[in-house]
Amino acid sequence: MQIVAVQHVPEIRPGTNLSECLREAVHRSGWNLQPRDILAVTQKAVSKAEGRISRLGDVVPSAYSVSIARRVSKDPRLVEIILRESRRIVRLRGEVLICETHHGFICANAGVDESNVEGAESVTLLPKDPDRSARILARELGCGVIITDTFGRVWRDGLLDAAIGIGRVPAFLDFRGQTDPYGHRLRVTLLAAADALSAAAGLAMGKTAGTPAALIRGFDWEATDDTSAAAMLRPAERDLFL
Repeated sequence: MQIVAVQHVPEIRPGTNLSECLREAVHRSGWNLQPRDILAVTQKAVSKAEGRISRLGDVVPSAYSVSIARRVSKDPRLVEIILRESRRIVRLRGEVLICETHHGFICANAGVDESNVEGAESVTLLPKDPDRSARILARELGCGVIITDTFGRVWRDGLLDAAIGIGRVPAFLDFRGQTDPYGHRLRVTLLAAADALSAAAGLAMGKTAGTPAALIRGFDWEATDDTSAAAMLRPAERDLFL
């Protein structure tokens, strides 16, 4: 399997035709997209193209946002945006604000991000419907697409990229019911394939190189319309810790 960062991606701005931009960048990087390729694309690129950018100067924080901002030592305007993007606050400790987004993702600052965006007081928001965005890109590019974002991990330090939107690529590889080499029947082995591919692609893309996409070639997968990153969210009734 090969995973390579896609070079030559220009600065993405609201209204950019992202699929054409990515196709051209892949071509200039010396590749041509094939149906069994997977293109991992950062949330930041998708959010910029879809105009999911807010400017702190346009925000008037509520009294509640001001009170939360004091507790986490953040700009009240930033906290206001975070709360608008949230269903609820999950954890609040020190400078850490963990929220559940309207999509159901549990992450720092509800995915609101100040990095890799033009303007000292601009932030990006998660796409409104990342699965829909991924399906559109997959259809226009003729390959699999995973939209990735960076998440912290429970009980482990360090960050990994994970899938927040999927087009054509299976979310899971299901080994349940199969038998291992020792004759043991697998009962719970449901591999998070889209997340694993996202994490590997994140290593190729890096965080400071300005490469918001990676081409994955050689992974054994079958295209499906019955897939979504939303399906990877664990229901609250099966969550042992929240």
